[in-house]
Amino acid sequence: MTRIAFYAPMKPPGDPIPSGDREMARNLIAAIGATGADVEVVSELKLHEKAGDPARQAELRRAAAVEVARLTGTLAGRDIALWVTYHNYYKAPDLIGPATCAALGLPYVQIESTRARKRLTGPWTDFARAAEAACDAARVIFYLTANDLITLDRHKAPGQRLIHLPPFLPAETLPPAADCSGPMLTAGMMRAGDKLASYEILAQTLAHLTGDWRLDIAGDGPARAEVEALMAPFGARVRFLGQLDRAALARAYQRASLFVWPGVNEAFGMVYLEAQAAGLPVVAQDRPGVRDVLLPGDYPAPEDGAPALAAQISTLLADPGLRRDCGAQGRTMIARAHLRAAATERFWSAVAPLLESAA
Repeated sequence: MTRIAFYAPMKPPGDPIPSGDREMARNLIAAIGATGADVEVVSELKLHEKAGDPARQAELRRAAAVEVARLTGTLAGRDIALWVTYHNYYKAPDLIGPATCAALGLPYVQIESTRARKRLTGPWTDFARAAEAACDAARVIFYLTANDLITLDRHKAPGQRLIHLPPFLPAETLPPAADCSGPMLTAGMMRAGDKLASYEILAQTLAHLTGDWRLDIAGDGPARAEVEALMAPFGARVRFLGQLDRAALARAYQRASLFVWPGVNEAFGMVYLEAQAAGLPVVAQDRPGVRDVLLPGDYPAPEDGAPALAAQISTLLADPGLRRDCGAQGRTMIARAHLRAAATERFWSAVAPLLESAA
């Protein structure tokens, strides 16, 4: 059995707090292991330093050095074939994988890494340099979006391969198709920053809608009071579903007419894949990352604001046939490129040469 070491410096896959990052890590483990490989999370040390605090970064560096010493001992002789790191970037650099792999002679690859050389000066200088060094150490980097490819390609190390791994759902088949006849649906965590900014745009958009519309909101979080205040002017037209588990969210997709989420600074957005898999048309702004997982179409630019989003929603609400047609096209796209089998095949095809050369 092939053994794979897996590490996520941003957030361990077993972290109790739901997020897209945690979900993607879990999906990757399942996809890599789908051929029978044993994928082991070898460390749960969280290296995310979001405040730009050099003292905290130094503390995490010391913790990482202890972890490297531990892993070089525990993994020696374990017949590990490959090390995979998910989401190395300047706020959460992989301080463990490159050193451990160098000590043990393991091939080292990354998934969804980003380069940000503008961060080489400023409060994250040390971590940004570490993230760059980790990128340089990777034999293969799998990128998820065209936006990430720009700097990865510009600064790639000699001999490094950059492989497209489209974002994917942890399923082999599509769910039943929605009939696109219920309320609109949105889904997003309720927290300050980019998520709240999307909710603000959504509220502005709803203010431009006329006629008989309804919206269900799936999600919860520390900014729920702010989101409820944004939606208060719409009264009973907006219903809060709270945080839903996977099965309940699947049912929400099934009873919706369309999915709407502006997507402020989303890396790509798993919810877009889930909505399209269920056969829902998607209304979103044309943003880097987001556009990589949407059915090709005419999406409003962010600078066009809420009126453009409202116009697209109104067009879809007025035409059930258009909703179903767009939804069917989205399902075809998901089935072709964004299910687990496609990710498994892409991953193993890319790493096979590394395993052969290391054998």
